[in-house]
Amino acid sequence: MHLRRTAAAALAAVSALLIAASPSPSPAAAPAALYGDADPTYDGVWRQSYALLALHAAGVEPSGEAVTWLAGQQCADGGFASYRQDPAAPCDPKTEDTNATAIAVQALAVHKQDAAVRRAAGWLAKVQNRDGGWSYNPGGASDADSTAVVIGGLEAAGTDAESVTSDGRSPSDALHSLQLACGTKDGGAFAYQADAKTGALTANAKATADAVRAAQGAGFLVEAPGRDVAVRSGCGGSAADAGAAWLAAGLAAGGGHFDALTPGSDQKTPDYGTTADAVIALAAGGHLDAAKGAYTWLAANSAAWAKGSPTALAQLALAAHATGNPMNDHIAKLSALGPVAEHTSAPASDSASDSSGGSSVWWIVGAGLVAGIGIGVLLSGRKRRS
Repeated sequence: MHLRRTAAAALAAVSALLIAASPSPSPAAAPAALYGDADPTYDGVWRQSYALLALHAAGVEPSGEAVTWLAGQQCADGGFASYRQDPAAPCDPKTEDTNATAIAVQALAVHKQDAAVRRAAGWLAKVQNRDGGWSYNPGGASDADSTAVVIGGLEAAGTDAESVTSDGRSPSDALHSLQLACGTKDGGAFAYQADAKTGALTANAKATADAVRAAQGAGFLVEAPGRDVAVRSGCGGSAADAGAAWLAAGLAAGGGHFDALTPGSDQKTPDYGTTADAVIALAAGGHLDAAKGAYTWLAANSAAWAKGSPTALAQLALAAHATGNPMNDHIAKLSALGPVAEHTSAPASDSASDSSGGSSVWWIVGAGLVAGIGIGVLLSGRKRRS
């Protein structure tokens, strides 16, 4: 499954699951209301939600049809699938997933789609696992990425995620069970899942970024902290503190970013999506200086990765927002990939040029950019699996 996830192995596993659930669909044409023109089969709801969150953060009112399209993807029971080519047809429950549902909740909440948000939050509560967490598709083993995005979705819906329990276990119980113990190698980091046979935990940068963000009760839209809170070394503080320390150390060791193995290669390359997730996670914990350092690297190195990708551009915009950096360039490029926005208002903090070096093009957004520049989705690792 292409999505914003990280890792290749888990990504391949999800793809296989979805393909098995619906026989080999031919590439679907992207609807006019959708951001990006690549096949939306595996990421339509995800990338639309990300785009709407980024536009909201920038003060840009999206086309009404973009919001209507997202709300129209909801299934009758409240859940969302990755993409419904025919929204009039009943949903196959096997295609519904927690990740699409939870990020859609976050996007629809900021755009005041209250009825859809309530129904989706209800569906998420119903599919909670007995350990307090969530899996990608209901019925699987809980994983840190899915649990984290659901926490953000529930909080966006106005629900205290910790109050949503199963067999007396809360979402934080599920996350804590996936955190590597202090004093061990990679102590403080989170695993994506426990090994099914041994229960062993393996540190995962994507899972750690997601879990640290969720431990603050945050979704993908995070406001820049007013001041820096120093990262606590080691893991003597809270679970979020320990995870943040591991993230900050990993970013510093990588020169401001994380690396990952590309499928089919034995050479690691920059993992832009996970780095952007780490920026937002650190900002959610108030660790502004550490977050800014990684964002500076992203702004200088991510142009090729983000080109034509609504998800990547939205991630960059949200990372800029979380660190108090200008969003203009990212938002202009994102806006060009979707229906023309009805109204724009530039954030007061935006300057004549953004930190990636591009000159301001806000007036272009205001005039209304024509959709269709995008050529393909490059789903950052959200997801999930690294």
